[in-house]
Amino acid sequence: MGSLKLSLFCIVIPIVLLASIVAEELPAGDNDDELRTFIVHVQPSENHVFGTADDRAAWYRSFLPEDGRLLHAYHHVASGFAARLTRRELDAMSAAPGFLSAEPNEVYQLLTTHTPGFLGLDVPQGVSARNHSVSGFGDGVIIGVLDTGVFPYHPSFSGDGMPPPPPRWKGRCDFNGSACNNKLIGARSFESNPSPLDEAGHGTHTSSTAAGAVVPGAQVLGQGRGTASGIAPRAHVAMYKVCGEECTAADMLAGIDAAVGDGCDVLSISLAAGGPEVPYYNTSLAIGTFGAVEKGVFVSIGAGNSGPNASTLFNDAPWMLTVAASTVDRSIGAQVRLGNGLSFDGESVYQPDISAAVFYPLVYAGVSSAPDARFCGNGSLDGIDVKGKIVFCDRGNGVGRIDKGSEVKRAGGVGMILANQFPDGYSTLADAHVLPASHVGYAAGEAIKKYIDSTANPVAQIVFQGTVLGTSPAPAMTSFSSRGPSLHNPGILKPDITGPGVSVLAAWPFQVGPSSAAAANLGPTFNFVSGTSMSTPHLSGVAALIKSKHPDWSPAAIRSAIVTTADPIDRSGNPILNEQHLPADFFATGAGHVNPDKAVDPGLVYDIDPADYVVFLCSVYASRDVSVIARRAVDCAAVTAIPDHALNYPSISVSFPPASNSTAGPVVLLRRTARNVGEAPAVYYPYVDLPAGVARVAPSSLRFTKANQEQSFTVSVWRGKSSTAKVVQGALRWVSDKHTVRSPISITFE
Repeated sequence: MGSLKLSLFCIVIPIVLLASIVAEELPAGDNDDELRTFIVHVQPSENHVFGTADDRAAWYRSFLPEDGRLLHAYHHVASGFAARLTRRELDAMSAAPGFLSAEPNEVYQLLTTHTPGFLGLDVPQGVSARNHSVSGFGDGVIIGVLDTGVFPYHPSFSGDGMPPPPPRWKGRCDFNGSACNNKLIGARSFESNPSPLDEAGHGTHTSSTAAGAVVPGAQVLGQGRGTASGIAPRAHVAMYKVCGEECTAADMLAGIDAAVGDGCDVLSISLAAGGPEVPYYNTSLAIGTFGAVEKGVFVSIGAGNSGPNASTLFNDAPWMLTVAASTVDRSIGAQVRLGNGLSFDGESVYQPDISAAVFYPLVYAGVSSAPDARFCGNGSLDGIDVKGKIVFCDRGNGVGRIDKGSEVKRAGGVGMILANQFPDGYSTLADAHVLPASHVGYAAGEAIKKYIDSTANPVAQIVFQGTVLGTSPAPAMTSFSSRGPSLHNPGILKPDITGPGVSVLAAWPFQVGPSSAAAANLGPTFNFVSGTSMSTPHLSGVAALIKSKHPDWSPAAIRSAIVTTADPIDRSGNPILNEQHLPADFFATGAGHVNPDKAVDPGLVYDIDPADYVVFLCSVYASRDVSVIARRAVDCAAVTAIPDHALNYPSISVSFPPASNSTAGPVVLLRRTARNVGEAPAVYYPYVDLPAGVARVAPSSLRFTKANQEQSFTVSVWRGKSSTAKVVQGALRWVSDKHTVRSPISITFE
């Protein structure tokens, strides 16, 4: 058993967005009698039948030493409960019939006006949801959001013109009065505070991004002005508050369990649990989402904010849609001009009216002898004279970007230049700073520091340029977006997809920026926020668009539609670039950037029966562990297990171990089955975008004579038929007169 440490990945303030969990062994001895929260997985016998949910909860209580210990009883996505137990009590419980396993309660924290248009969605500009009579805006779909709660009084959650929720909805609203409506149809809390009210802002932002109503006049401190809308403005929203002062696995699992039981179609989850090497049977998020997908609920979830290093992604189970984050073609310009005539583009949301003719003395915080002063942490500038000066601060070292500006302001500085370190490259973020500031990239920062060192009296000014549209390259991968390849499943290409996750404008419960500036910006409050927490609800909204048009499609079919229609190129027709402005690989982008227009009409889909996930899990884990995930007894010896790359996944990933250490042959044969969801009759022809001799497809065409007909094909991948490259990436495209169905291919030669 283990307690857990929290490691944060801060992307925006004033909240953190994603966190990883690191297990730590519980010390023995004195702690054996200390009450802790555990998630306990149990398996009833074949003869044990529960007539009601109360019957199941009563059976759960039979495992407990006394009443009052049960915190959550799980009914839909896990077979078990959360309870307060001592280690001694847990050890005794492990001998009870039906006990499978237990894990300590993990503690973790959370991971628009322009983005719908950037995605090609023609959102009408009217105020009322009645204007969205066009099929495909998410009509009839319920998106369940697991987050910090919601601010129900924001106009993004107006029920004006929305129809009632569908009859299958069984949820409830725990707000007093009429806070819920036909847009926000449900709100519940599973953490210690019984109110689902959002006190952090994160949940309000994510839920409005996915399915917020149309709100004219949206802006943040005068920037990004336009009409705000969620990706699926006709979809219904249900909020499940699983994070307050802390987020726990027990509460999160309870939220998923309730969302599935309430009738949600899509789950939007901006949380990360476990870690790249933590097995799924020890990760409640993986267990709960498997149960959701098995019951037909689509799961969109963030890849994590631990990039740009390889194999840093979370949430890589093959039943999830794992979402990376990339930029849009908009910046909030704040240009740095130096005394030598050079200028560098940066970003900042707070843009006060200051003179463009005045230059200020410029000082590098790193001249101080204080430890880590260059990062402008709290109190670090006490040793240098920054009064009346612009201070150059380095990004990182665990100090929030806004906090750096607060330190500069406290010490008497008049402005801040915030510069990336090398790993962040060109990735900049638009923040509501507390003083005039500009966030610049690494190359610009190095040039500015060189200028500071070159003269005895360096000077600079910050010139604000407002909202700039049409910037390039876009989309581009941002540095914080976690990368593959997956350590759990190298035969599954993760992340699956990328979407807008940088400086996303969406609803916020309160004003941001300096109080003087906030007072001048009355009306509905919005905020720019960045993270895979922001890209995830974009994809949740896209899934709702697809589900609305194709209500009978499975979660795997919806994911397939998203993956096989993604754009591997940017708006200029060039390969998507990474944070260094080099071509990004599939371990950063997944299949590419989401294209909602194409995703609702993909031509072919690759479906997966949830039972196939269980067969795959048997290739990795023991029967007892698979039973925890599957919520039923699984005998892996009685099934023919399949490796990860054999799943009918819409992408293809093959990893060849070193030839000297491998018993595998020179070729890997993969089989895929495609279902026709487009026109009929139709003929699709294969095109392989890989070096010659690396892969071959058979047969030479797929012919469909009717809708929903299935056809299978094989892809043969050869070892040793590549160049000296360690990774070769390309695609298989099935092309008909109307559709191009593209599966990315990644081949690793270890």
